[in-house]
Amino acid sequence: MELYYSFSVLIVLASFFAYLNLRYLKLPSTIGIMIIAMLSSILLVVTGHLFPKIFTHFSTLLQDVDFTEVLMGAMLNFLLFAGAIHINLKDLREQRWPIMVFSTISVIISTFAVGFLLFYISPLFSVKLPFIFCLLFGALISPTDPIAVMGVLKEAKVKKSLETKVAGESLFNDGVAVVIFAVILQLAQGTDIDISFTNISWLLVKEALGGFLLGTLLGLGASNAIRKIDDYKVTVLITLSVVMGGYLIAHSMHISGPLTMVAAGIVIGNYGQRTAMSATTKDYLNKFWELIDEILNAILFLFIGFELLIIKNITIYWQIGLISIAIVLFARFISIYIPVLLIPFKNKFSNGTIKVLVWGGLRGGVSIALVLSMDEGPYKATLVAVTYFVVVFSIIVQGLSVGKVATKVLSQEEI
Repeated sequence: MELYYSFSVLIVLASFFAYLNLRYLKLPSTIGIMIIAMLSSILLVVTGHLFPKIFTHFSTLLQDVDFTEVLMGAMLNFLLFAGAIHINLKDLREQRWPIMVFSTISVIISTFAVGFLLFYISPLFSVKLPFIFCLLFGALISPTDPIAVMGVLKEAKVKKSLETKVAGESLFNDGVAVVIFAVILQLAQGTDIDISFTNISWLLVKEALGGFLLGTLLGLGASNAIRKIDDYKVTVLITLSVVMGGYLIAHSMHISGPLTMVAAGIVIGNYGQRTAMSATTKDYLNKFWELIDEILNAILFLFIGFELLIIKNITIYWQIGLISIAIVLFARFISIYIPVLLIPFKNKFSNGTIKVLVWGGLRGGVSIALVLSMDEGPYKATLVAVTYFVVVFSIIVQGLSVGKVATKVLSQEEI
């Protein structure tokens, strides 16, 4: 009953905030909901002494929700599948090399760039973090968030090839990032772990390749089952079982759940829709997953906005928060520019494309979920606050301007 109560409150607030945004702010839905939630959080903090029961009650409700488990164990699977089912496999193949490089090598470069820069710059702002925790922050903040990226790309009118690069990278880089984060977290917490190149490589291969194989098998199996019945109601149920059952299998096998969902969604969205579904079934299936995507996105960004309530004394971190934004953007530039400079991709990357890739690398709920998964300790509060600064800047400032940036820099190149 407690879970139903919490979920009911979130749904009511998400729908109310979505209405306010559509009626007055007219911003992209997810960003508008998050901004209103943040403003509501600030209002609750300011008026907390006037309405202490409301403030305490709502803060307790948020703290009782395990954001990491809710996002990483449930919502992310639905959102990744919903995004992947609309990805065109032909477009993905054309951009496969940039996507593979940006979702692996770029994540590693960014992790170390952020770690080193934060370690040497943070003492200048009276914040001393051990190098391993700076590296941990680099790992959790480096992957671009598929939910934030794909939500914004719907609104930003960019070229299809560029949209595929950005969306594809964000869909595939979670598996690599989670493994790097898990390894560094165990080192930071003093856990004895084999950090040899062979072991780390095996973990990455197991997570990534295992997720791809499982997702492909699930997608093919579901598509073949759908072809024999072609009923839109049963088709929707089958895709739901792929997401929910597929995650349970991936979790039990210790392979990447996010990559499993992405692979399954791509297979069903391309092979399944082409060979197994009538036009009616396709229409119902696409509309169902679009609706799921919108509802869960609204709840997720509501969560992110209200996370402000559970970060104590966030104002004392504003200096290190602002410098971290600059560090993360610089690291993002390095992680894109170095591979583009050294790897002979089939299509040459223009300066405008690089700028859009850098500015369009949004951070979101995944980074917050990872930082909240850390055990309590002397450095967690700092990392949570800094992560929140970066994510909020990324979603609001970068998210609202990436379309304009893309239009401006790419149009200048065409002149």
